[in-house]
Amino acid sequence: MDGKPSALSRFAKRIEVDAEPGLTTAQLMVPRVAQKANGTSLAQLTNHDLKPVEPARRQWGPWNFVGFWIADSFNINTWMISSSMVVAGLSWWQSWLCVWIGYAIAGVFICLTGRIGATYHIGFPVVARSSFGIWGALWPIFNRAAMACIWYGVQSYIGGHCVYIMIRAIWTSWDRATIPNTFSVESGTTTADYVSFFLFWFCSLPAIWFPVHKVRHLFTVKAYFVPCAGIAFLIWAVVRAGGVGPIVRQPARAEGSELAWQFVKGVMSSIANFATLIVNDPDFSRFAGKPRDALWSQLFTIPIGFAVTSFIGIIVSSSSTVIYGGDPIWDPLVLLEKFIDDGGSGQRFGVFVIALAFALAQLGTNIAANSVSAGTDMTALFPRFLNIRRGGYICAAVGLAMCPYNLLTSSNQFTTYLSAYSVFLSSIAGVIISDYYFVRRGYLEVKELYDARKTGPYYFRFGVHWRAYVAYIAGILINVVGFAGAIGRDVPIGATYIYNLNFFCGFIVSSGSYWGLCKIWPIPAVSDRWMEVGDEIDDLRVAYDSQSGSQEFADDLAVDSPYKGAHQHEKMV
Repeated sequence: MDGKPSALSRFAKRIEVDAEPGLTTAQLMVPRVAQKANGTSLAQLTNHDLKPVEPARRQWGPWNFVGFWIADSFNINTWMISSSMVVAGLSWWQSWLCVWIGYAIAGVFICLTGRIGATYHIGFPVVARSSFGIWGALWPIFNRAAMACIWYGVQSYIGGHCVYIMIRAIWTSWDRATIPNTFSVESGTTTADYVSFFLFWFCSLPAIWFPVHKVRHLFTVKAYFVPCAGIAFLIWAVVRAGGVGPIVRQPARAEGSELAWQFVKGVMSSIANFATLIVNDPDFSRFAGKPRDALWSQLFTIPIGFAVTSFIGIIVSSSSTVIYGGDPIWDPLVLLEKFIDDGGSGQRFGVFVIALAFALAQLGTNIAANSVSAGTDMTALFPRFLNIRRGGYICAAVGLAMCPYNLLTSSNQFTTYLSAYSVFLSSIAGVIISDYYFVRRGYLEVKELYDARKTGPYYFRFGVHWRAYVAYIAGILINVVGFAGAIGRDVPIGATYIYNLNFFCGFIVSSGSYWGLCKIWPIPAVSDRWMEVGDEIDDLRVAYDSQSGSQEFADDLAVDSPYKGAHQHEKMV
């Protein structure tokens, strides 16, 4: 042997991502174990995109969050959820009330998880380590990444529908009914639709390249352009319907207990639309200059922004019944297609501009809610080789490979998917929120979250926190039977009622179980009173040298902090 590295080793070295100087191979989650001078093993899990955000990159102020949520609210998915309530039998005002209630609740949850990121400037993958354990966090992270990839495909397919309308507004011969179709009828798509989907997917790739702290400019542009197009669409639909009068006079088609449960489902659909964002808001809030920058800006903008967008969707969907008769058209893009068939070149130009705005809306939503989230999660799964950018491109590839059009064949199937999606994420959110607010009372030892030594406070047993997993599974199990009923199985009516409240049931059971288990079997690194020490941490390096360890970091923090002695740091037996 000449001592030269193998070709595989050289290739692995070549594709490594940027990381903080001083990290060992073990600290980048590879098999070899680094050793301290005293023989204690060190292992961390980090790279540049996983480490705490340094002050230079904390560029998100309150107005950036306002623009972010206004931009995110104007997307086709929000329209579909609100208008599908009209299809389910609610009147326009009942549907809108569902939206206000649902998104106001979602805004509270967003602020709860977002504060963790804004205070300690760490993303969801690192936050999850405090409750699920250093290695136990990998499953929630993988779960969230997989869901983001699926959702990326769904949003891209909706964006592809926008592209289809844009092309058809220019060339009416671009028609799925006349272009030879190579897909089966059961697939839920056609050749023309799939080509449009691919074009949107391909044109979205450059947007994934930009780092998170700079992508805020995309949301600023979207926040100005898209709402104007949405309002124009609203006015256009109302004028064609002969005014608002015929729309608002339409009564609810559901009655009695059916009406009540449809109302509950409407509220839960609104919350389910935020299930992913509730979990991963720290991925964005960690770039906030101060914790309050991510508080009021999100708490008020979310219900107001999404209520305005949903109002447009509800009125436009209701207007379709007046214009064309029959059942409401729950997909606004289908209504735009009808506008193409009805009018001349001037009307087609209007359709093109609105479809372009919707395509931009889908792009921004996909970047914010999916590619960045999946990319951040994947950095925690393979920190040596993946960063947010590479993870975003993997997310896009998975979104292309899956079959998102199968989830959009009807409003019922779409909302069923949303409910199933929230079941898993509500349990994750319940554990994380309970851990931070009720168990640890705001106290985190940030450097320990990057340390996989067995003596670390977040290592628990074998790197997995069994209390978190018991609570997580309990939150899922309470909804399992009801979910079986939602997909067509015969189940007790009580299970159906529980599943109608799926997010709340999962969240309450998981958070309550976690708190109770931690009371019975206490965990280390907790405070006996409220103690957020994020502002006390000036040294954001997470690499250890041979002279330092995580205990020294914790001791230094305790010495420098005005809260000295307020925390407990016990060794797990």
